[in-house]
Amino acid sequence: MEKFVIQGGAPLTGTIPVSGSKNSALPTLAACLLTGETVTLDRIPPVRDIGTMIDLIRHTGADVKVEGGRVTICAANVEKPEAPYEVVKTMRASSLVLGPLVARCGRARVSLPGGCAIGARPINLHVNALEQLGAEVRQEHGYIEAVAPQGLKGATVEFDRITVTGTEDLLMAAVLAKGESIIENAAREPEVVDLANLLIKMGAKIEGAGTSTIRVQGVTTLGGTQHTIIADRIEAGTFLIAGAITRGDLTVQGCVPEHLRSLISKMRQSGVEITETAPDALHVRVPGKLKHVDITTEEHPGFATDLQAQFMALMTQAEGISFITEKIFENRFMHVLELARMGANIRIEGRQAIVAGPTRLSGAQVIASDLRASASLVLAAIAAEGETEIDRVYHIDRGYEHIETKLNAVGAMIRRETH
Repeated sequence: MEKFVIQGGAPLTGTIPVSGSKNSALPTLAACLLTGETVTLDRIPPVRDIGTMIDLIRHTGADVKVEGGRVTICAANVEKPEAPYEVVKTMRASSLVLGPLVARCGRARVSLPGGCAIGARPINLHVNALEQLGAEVRQEHGYIEAVAPQGLKGATVEFDRITVTGTEDLLMAAVLAKGESIIENAAREPEVVDLANLLIKMGAKIEGAGTSTIRVQGVTTLGGTQHTIIADRIEAGTFLIAGAITRGDLTVQGCVPEHLRSLISKMRQSGVEITETAPDALHVRVPGKLKHVDITTEEHPGFATDLQAQFMALMTQAEGISFITEKIFENRFMHVLELARMGANIRIEGRQAIVAGPTRLSGAQVIASDLRASASLVLAAIAAEGETEIDRVYHIDRGYEHIETKLNAVGAMIRRETH
C-alpha cells in the first residue's frame, strides 16, 4: 500500500496544468459502445477509474488502444454485454454501460457499483428510467440484468431527483430508442453537455443538454468520430484552493472558468483574489486575511459536492465560523476526524459541519477515506506545519493524475512511499 509523506508550509507559486475530466471521460468512454465504428477520445486522464472503465470496455469484446491521453475504441463486436464484479468492484461508474449496452445489444448484465463509500447513489433511478423506455430489468446475485429484445422505445422520463450518471445513462440509451424521448429534471453538469456533444458528433439528435429538459430523437445507428473532453473542473477547483490555503501565487492553466463560477464566488467572498488571466487560466492569491463563508452543496450550477471537503480545509484557515451543509451525499464528512487530528476545530451536526477558524494545522498521521476526502487532506498537509503522512492514497489515484508531481512542480514537498 502507498502513502504520501508531506512537508507543509511552503506557498505554491508558478503554473499548474489541469487534466481532462475524469467525470466526463467515464461516460464518453461508455458511449463508444453505442457504435461499431471507431471513436477517438483525446485528453483522457490516466487515472485509476479510467483504467477500470477501459478494462470493462475491453471485456465486452471491443478493441481499445491507449496512446498517452488518446484512447481509440472500435466496438464492432460486443460479444459480452456485461460488467462483471471482478472488473468494476472499485468503481462507481459501472452503471454507465447499462444504457448503451441495452440500446445497442438488447441486453446487459452489470454488477452493482463499488467505489467510494460516501453514501447511497441509487441505481434504481437508472433502472426505473430504462423500464420506461421498455426494458425489462431485474436484480439478482448483485447484478442488474436488463433486456429489450425488440429495442427501446422513446418516452418521457422525469427523474425523482437529479442524478448525473442517471441522466447520462438514459441519454445514451435514448439516442438509439425508437421515437422521441424527453428527460425531465435532468442533470445540468458540464459533463452531461460534453457527453451530448460527443453523441451529436456521432449522429445523435439531442437538444437541451445543460438544461433541466433534454429532448432526444432516436436514430437507428451512430457512427465514429473524434472528440476532446473538457477540463476537469474538480481538479481545477482543488488547485485553486491549494493556491489559497498555502497563500501562494498560483496560476491554474487549462481550465474552464465558467464551470467554476460557484467556487470562484465563494472563494472571493472569503477574501481570495482570483483573476482570469486567459480564457483558460485563473490566477489565485490571498492579499489579506481569509474570512469565513458558508456553503451548501447542490447540483450544478450550485456548489459541487466534490469540492466540499477541499473548501472545508480552506475554511479551517478563515476567521470566524463557517457552516458547511452537505445536501448531495449523506456520508461525506469522513475527512472531518482526520482534519481534526491535524488541529482543525470542526463539529458535525447531522448534514452540517461547523468550522471554527483560523486554527494552526500541524502534521499528523491520517487516513484517506474516499477520493475527495483524500484531496482535502493533501491540501491541509501542504498548509500545515511539519510532516503529514496520508495512508491509502489509492483513493486519490482514482481521480487525480499524478497530483504529487503537479503540486511538487509549484513548490509542494510530497513524497510517495510504499509500505
